[in-house]
Amino acid sequence: MISFGADCRSEFTLAATGLVLRARLFVTRAIVAPMIARLQRRLVLGSIFIAMLWVGYWWQRSQSAAIAGLCLLFFGHAAFLAFEFIASYRISEKDPIPRASVRQYIAAWLAECGIAPRVFCWQQPFRSGSIPDRLQPDDRRGAVLIHGFVCNRGFWNPWLREITSRGRAFVAVNLEPPFGSIDNYARIVDDAITRVTAATGRPPLLVCHSMGGLAARAWLRDADGSRVHRVVTIGTPHAGTWLARFGRTVNGREMRMGGEWLQKIDCEQTNARQVPFICWHSNSDNIVFPSSVATLPGADNRLIPGQGHVELAFNERLRRETLKLLDD
Repeated sequence: MISFGADCRSEFTLAATGLVLRARLFVTRAIVAPMIARLQRRLVLGSIFIAMLWVGYWWQRSQSAAIAGLCLLFFGHAAFLAFEFIASYRISEKDPIPRASVRQYIAAWLAECGIAPRVFCWQQPFRSGSIPDRLQPDDRRGAVLIHGFVCNRGFWNPWLREITSRGRAFVAVNLEPPFGSIDNYARIVDDAITRVTAATGRPPLLVCHSMGGLAARAWLRDADGSRVHRVVTIGTPHAGTWLARFGRTVNGREMRMGGEWLQKIDCEQTNARQVPFICWHSNSDNIVFPSSVATLPGADNRLIPGQGHVELAFNERLRRETLKLLDD
């Protein structure tokens, strides 16, 4: 019969305790993770599980069927993106902003096929909390970053790394509930602005992607515009988007072209006119189109041709010129 000494039992107890603590930490993180992160994590892990089952069943029966199923599972998003780009090309034909060439559209589609899985299958599901908000006291200007539809703060990770390396204060929000009214996000934006201002003593720069720009405008409807330095929007459907006609969520319907919510916010936007807006847009955006819907009258509207919706947010020129505004 083997007996363990006191030292062995102690080491075993410590190791077991460590495993329990790690398990609790993992479960806690899963519970407090943003809703979109949890949803996308389940989709990714579920897809991997289905792929394993598919290959396990078909490999001995038909390797061709096994490979075909894997291709459909992992590259089906490319076909969906292709539909979006084709729709963008056709709908943008009569837009005041000339649409991109066919070659530019194809290049944008290929780029989006590469960047979208990185964002929606890695950054947002698994790395949304990897770079925490930075709120150390600093007399330099900070930033508030606001993501778009079916996204979370993990969308901004490349931006957050650069802002952190510069030692600037920032808050990257999670807009939740993810499928509720855009009006509900004004409180979240207000809290982030308050926190960054408390850390720096300066009005922050707002950087918004897609629907995030509408969340900023919803906040401006009742807020003091002097509380922010500038608002930078990236592919924001200021006048709605053609694709929103297929939306069934509350915020999806609010982004319909000519919709009641957008008409109302345009009429009530007195405070927004006091704030300088920079509106980045592309003439091959696969989500927000036709191109002119991403511009605002009286704003500094800046075109970057031949970019997809997600790709646009990670354009080097756009990021460089936007972060330069922190020094104003």
